[in-house]
This record gives sequence, structure tokens and C-alpha cells, in this order.
Amino acid sequence: MSNDKTGQHILRQFDDDLESIRSQVMSMGGLVEKQLENSLTALFNGDSQLAEQVAMNDYQINAMEIAIDEECNQIIALRQPTANDLRLVMSIFKTISDLERIGDEAEKIGKNAIDLATEDCSQSYYAHLKHLGDMVKVMLRSSLDAFARMDVASAYETAASDKNINHQYELIMLNMINAINDNRAMVELCLRLIWISRALERVGDHAKNICEYVIFTVEGKDIRHASFQQAIDDFK
Repeated sequence: MSNDKTGQHILRQFDDDLESIRSQVMSMGGLVEKQLENSLTALFNGDSQLAEQVAMNDYQINAMEIAIDEECNQIIALRQPTANDLRLVMSIFKTISDLERIGDEAEKIGKNAIDLATEDCSQSYYAHLKHLGDMVKVMLRSSLDAFARMDVASAYETAASDKNINHQYELIMLNMINAINDNRAMVELCLRLIWISRALERVGDHAKNICEYVIFTVEGKDIRHASFQQAIDDFK
């Protein structure tokens, strides 16, 4: 085989390796989405069995993170990627870490759902929480779509939606504080709902991080500590 053909074969194999890892990241993302969906379904339906399943299934996400991490390390050691390819590998490292943490937040929601399944909780307390959950699920799905396509425009748009999630979280906090002030017997319930809403707000933060990794991969810009509005203006 000529040197040219050998080089082409190596490059093709490298591209195949990267594509395989990206596919695994999307599979991990799909499992994380399912865990989040199930944790919220368990919470709002009072389904303790489903909540326990969420708590037990977290090990699958952890195992996927370890497996993908090992493959990325092998690529760095064997292929010594540079420029865009290196940024992609580094972004994958960070993305799977954020996905694992989202899985942890889903597990927290599931564990709280187990305890709340036996509570006589008025659906009125869940109204704002359901809205927050829907917003977070959309943001997570959009961040994974942006990652799959390496779509910078979508990444900016999705990351910007985190401010709406923060606003909804703050609204829930205010409502829970008012509920506690009105009825001290509601302290334990309201605290649990605050913990759940905090977990959802953190999922939004991790989804935003994934969008920032997409921007870093494509544009080579680290906007984590920059003014996000300025980053958007620069992109436009």
C-alpha cells in the first residue's frame, strides 16, 4: 500500500472512531433524557415504582461515561488529534461529564419522588414545577440536537433560553417561601419541591454547558466566562 493510501486509510479510520464516539454520546444523551422524563413522570403521578427504577438505572449512565472517557483517552494517545479534532475530543470529555451530572439530578428527583408518592400533595403545588420541567426537557433536547449537528446558531439560541429557566426557578422559590410563611406545616413538602426545582435548574445549567462546548468546537471560542450577550452579538 502506498504512503498516500496508508495515510488516507488512517484518516478514514480516525474519522470513523470520532463518529463512533459521537454516536455513543448521543446514546448516552438519550438515556439521560429518558431518566429525566421518568423522574418527572414518577413525581407528578406519584409512581414510586418508576421513581425507584430511575434511582437504580443511574449506574448505566455512569458506565457509559467511563466507557466513552476511555475511548477518548485512546484517541488522544494513538491519534494525537490537533485543531478541530482535538477541540471535538475535549468537548466530548466535558459533554459526557455534564450528561452524567444531569443523570445525578434525575436520580435526586427520583429519590424525592419516592418520598412524595405517599404525600397528599395538591396538584397546585406542581403547576409551576411542571412548567419548569417541560422547559428543561426542551432545552436538554435542543442542546443535544445542537451537539449532534455541531450547529452553532442553535447552540447560541438554546443557551440563551437558560435565563427563562432561571426565572421560572426563582418564581417557584418565591411561591414556596410564601407557602411556608402561610402554613408552617408545609415546610417539609415545600423544601422537597425546592430541592427538585433546584435539580431542574441545574439540568438547565448543564444543558447550557453542552451548547458552549459546541461553540468551542466549531468556533474555537471559550465563552464560559464572557458576557453571553456579547458572544451572541459577536456571532451575529
